[in-house]
Amino acid sequence: METADHIEILARQGTAMARTAADAGLAATVPTCPGWRVADLLRHTGQVHRWATAFITGGLTSHHPAPPAPEADADLLSWFADGHAALVAALRAAPAELECWTFLAAPSPLAFWARRQAHETTIHRVDAEAARGRRVEDIGAEPAVDGIDELLSGFHRRSRSKLRTDRPRVLRVRTTDTGDLWTVRLSAEPPVTERGTTTDPDCELSGPAAQLYQALWNRLPIPSVEGDRALAELWQERSCIM
Repeated sequence: METADHIEILARQGTAMARTAADAGLAATVPTCPGWRVADLLRHTGQVHRWATAFITGGLTSHHPAPPAPEADADLLSWFADGHAALVAALRAAPAELECWTFLAAPSPLAFWARRQAHETTIHRVDAEAARGRRVEDIGAEPAVDGIDELLSGFHRRSRSKLRTDRPRVLRVRTTDTGDLWTVRLSAEPPVTERGTTTDPDCELSGPAAQLYQALWNRLPIPSVEGDRALAELWQERSCIM
């Protein structure tokens, strides 16, 4: 996907998240984020939006902590909307040659932040909808495949991934509607993911791209599990990223 596509996803999903949060109410519980209310969801996502904006607009080349969020619930919705709008504007105005800190491999810092914030916001929009007892049906197969790839090839290749096994195992992830395939090699080291391989796996997780995307972020049940279900359980127990 192109950077402009990611920015448009961020814009659309953030607007939908704000609207859903207002409808649900700040006190509503978020079943996909145990212990959180909608207010907590807005604070977290709003902080991340402002954190990302600081790197983009300031050209910061080293890690900086996220700014604080309001403690009171009053005006939280407008605070979230303002931060989201500022991030979208910053990405749209940023030069292609932007230089700043990132934490996953990407073609450029601009591409990284657009992609990361598109998926950050999409998944938390899913959380906001869950607070109303609804599912998100408009993610689309292409963005979902892109999000699965970021999760498997980006987040879980880092040393902080807890997705480890005592002995080598192979987990395959397959989208049934687009035919995309990932092979995740598990061991005592960080997972290693390959695209498009056909190695016989110990376990396969599969389903339509949009459902599988949400399931791999532990927002929906895994649509289909074949083989050693212990690896599916391992994913659900150890792959959590807020």
